[in-house]
Amino acid sequence: MTSVPPPPVWSDRPLVAADLAPPAGFWIRFVAYMIDGLVMLVPTVILVGIVAAFVILTDQSTDHEELPALLVVALVLMVAALIVINWLYEALMTSSPRGATLGKMALGLRIVRFDGTQLSFGRATARHFAKFMVTPMVPLAIGYLMAAFTNRKRALHDILADTLVIRSP
Repeated sequence: MTSVPPPPVWSDRPLVAADLAPPAGFWIRFVAYMIDGLVMLVPTVILVGIVAAFVILTDQSTDHEELPALLVVALVLMVAALIVINWLYEALMTSSPRGATLGKMALGLRIVRFDGTQLSFGRATARHFAKFMVTPMVPLAIGYLMAAFTNRKRALHDILADTLVIRSP
């Protein structure tokens, strides 16, 4: 007869992605954010060009009393389109198997759940809106600066979404 192996010993501490790969610090995340800003500049310039062309063409063909209302509608639609484009870019890219936007990919970073698994689209969406709506409400950009001082380099939106930004192994 063979002896039965002993049961596995489980640690009381949960597995975290930081145990598998080092967390990304504040400055490398900032550079990735700047690269993503350059990427998002392309659709922004295109939309601003479309709105400018619309305003110029509308100015020549309509009564000047209606122009301010049309301009407001065009600007609101442009801002709404930019919000949707920015959201879909970040949420779709970070919930993909690569787990990173183009800026993070360029620097070898990845966003994962705290346990190291891939983000769902819903969690990526929550992280995106926390990043742009909740974290900026903290005075002096402390919500972002937390990534420089917390032990796992997590900003406020990472804590709220239960995510980590790690260096890809």
